[in-house]
Amino acid sequence: MSDVADEAAGQKPAETAPEVSRADRLRLKALRAQALVIAFLIFVFDQAVKWVVTYPLNLRGQPEWTIKIADFFNLRWVENNGVSLGLLSASSFWGRWLLVLLTGAIAVFVAFWLWRERKRTDSVALAMVLGGALGNILDRIRLGYVVDYLDLHFGEFRPFLVFNVADAAITIGVLLLLVRALLMRDGKAPKKES
Repeated sequence: MSDVADEAAGQKPAETAPEVSRADRLRLKALRAQALVIAFLIFVFDQAVKWVVTYPLNLRGQPEWTIKIADFFNLRWVENNGVSLGLLSASSFWGRWLLVLLTGAIAVFVAFWLWRERKRTDSVALAMVLGGALGNILDRIRLGYVVDYLDLHFGEFRPFLVFNVADAAITIGVLLLLVRALLMRDGKAPKKES
């Protein structure tokens, strides 16, 4: 039965999915492209810094060496066999590959979420998480551990374990997502100013 016949019979026509305009499709493509570029740049920057720390600065395998950058910040070599904050340590062969599979699955989930995301801020945050995750996954596949080197400290107090660019990108991305989720906790977006 046609929509006209439905209306004549007193029935509402079946609702169809709203048509997505060409401008919306182009905007979504541009948002995805921007996010993928951000993820790629974070991945490349993370790997480049790890290369500099490993070879030109020659910190690899020298955990007792420290390069002082400031009174509160050093570069030093740490081989991280676990994930953030030393959780899920995977020093065995099977532990290593299980951790690669787990973090790979998380990266696939983030990539899928990123592909479906329509908000710019969330898209950037997810790109940061994805780029950082891929950088650390590559380390774990190639080396069996993640190269960490950034040592932030205040005297003997260390608010974080030694970390890297990928860890920082993941942390910032997750914090952005959490802040947005808390601001929109009731499902209401903040009103835009005109």
